[in-house]
Amino acid sequence: MEAFLISTGIVALAEMGDKTQLLALVLAARFRKPWPIVAGIFVATIANHAMAGALGAWLTTLISPQTLRWILGASFLAMAGWMLIPDKLDDDSADASLPRFGVFGTTAMLFFLAEMGDKTQIATVMLAARYDAWFGVVAGTTLGMMLANVPVVWLGARVTRLVPLRVVHVVSALIFAGLGLAALLIKA
Repeated sequence: MEAFLISTGIVALAEMGDKTQLLALVLAARFRKPWPIVAGIFVATIANHAMAGALGAWLTTLISPQTLRWILGASFLAMAGWMLIPDKLDDDSADASLPRFGVFGTTAMLFFLAEMGDKTQIATVMLAARYDAWFGVVAGTTLGMMLANVPVVWLGARVTRLVPLRVVHVVSALIFAGLGLAALLIKA
């Protein structure tokens, strides 16, 4: 349960102001069809985070617990620094033409590709390596992604103005830094 709750919280915070959240906003404004957009986000997130979680779980079979602890600690601290750098959406991420694969297919493809190497995907790898609970981590990171993106799809830009993104980024950075320090200082 701890893996699920921490994964949910970390990804929900990390996703605020992230390029995929901005992509959700662009898709919602462009297509104005929230149900297929939300479904596309869900499918893409499960696929992407399942692979990332499997990679994290696999790493635990290759690396000794002591080495993994140092790698995870350093990775979480690096993630804390990365959280302080806001993402920007690439202009070519949302094509102006009518989608070839429909709203659902376009959303799923764009989200899957946008998540590759993204903060939340890397966080999923690290969390799966940290916790021996692949399903809990993937379910938590998927829920966190949905908690951050579904309101944006339904309510648009108003949601992103509720809390200053800088505050969310600083809180996220502090959480990642705390996890990094805990991994480095507390022996399992």
